[in-house]
Amino acid sequence: MTSTTTAVGADRPAARPARATTRRNPSQRRAARRQALIGWTFILPFAIVFAVFLIAPLVYAFYLSLFTKGLATGTQFSFFGNYVQAFTDPSFLKGLWFVVRFVVVLVPVQMIVSLAAALVLDAITTRFARFARLTIFLPYAVPTVIGALMWGFLYSPIFGPTQQIASAIGVSAPVLLGPDTIFGSLVNVVTWQWAGYYMIIIYAALQGVDSTVYEAARIDGANAWQLAFRIKVPMVANSLVLILVFALIGTLQFFSEPQILRPIANGTITPDFTPNIYAYSVAFSYAQFNYASAISFALGFVVFLCVFVFLFATRKRGSVFA
Repeated sequence: MTSTTTAVGADRPAARPARATTRRNPSQRRAARRQALIGWTFILPFAIVFAVFLIAPLVYAFYLSLFTKGLATGTQFSFFGNYVQAFTDPSFLKGLWFVVRFVVVLVPVQMIVSLAAALVLDAITTRFARFARLTIFLPYAVPTVIGALMWGFLYSPIFGPTQQIASAIGVSAPVLLGPDTIFGSLVNVVTWQWAGYYMIIIYAALQGVDSTVYEAARIDGANAWQLAFRIKVPMVANSLVLILVFALIGTLQFFSEPQILRPIANGTITPDFTPNIYAYSVAFSYAQFNYASAISFALGFVVFLCVFVFLFATRKRGSVFA
């Protein structure tokens, strides 16, 4: 009897454990709603500012870009006519070609300078490293307008130090903002302005790497160069991709430095020098706000496309350096 009962009991399915209830009582629901309300209260000021000063102007600018305004015809709905005009406008294409060439030259220069500075500072363990980090980062703390004015003074062949040095050695001062030199001069200005910021990003990533990785590499016989380029650079590849994206977005929207240097460039920096300067000139010199809005959104589309292609190309393993 006992064995039969046991066998029969063994054939029965085990009792299912009671399901844990997920329902909350009214007090818990009220507490959850109160916490959510507090969270939205903290977010609300930023959300209002974000909507009023970013979303609303973008929507209004896009609305303007869909219309064409003329003295004889008045305001007419042109749909994407302004965009077609922008991508066939020689002035817009000229500025776009300039910033594309500027990206090709500037971004590698910035990467090399910032990466080299970060690797050197990461290898220095003395007190000098703190002073060096501050010194390299300091140009980023200088406002762009002030930095451009300072470089305009340094580049000036009339009242800048270049003229004084040239006069002291009996030669004529070089025109650093001329048609043949403006490209390199602007590369120098932007590199000086942003290399310190990118250096800090790379340096912070290097500081987050476990020191045992370096110790293991030294035990295996790696020298300083191998440690830097075979260990450190691949370990901070994601940070390199991040600053590449930042540099790509910022450079394609190039505006502040050439616009500030424009009065002393003696006609080298034209109204269609870059797409943003062209949009600014069209809007505030010729009052064509509709077409200027279309140019701005056309540039935004180009920036989005370039960043998307870059991220798509580097999606495998997170980076081109990995």
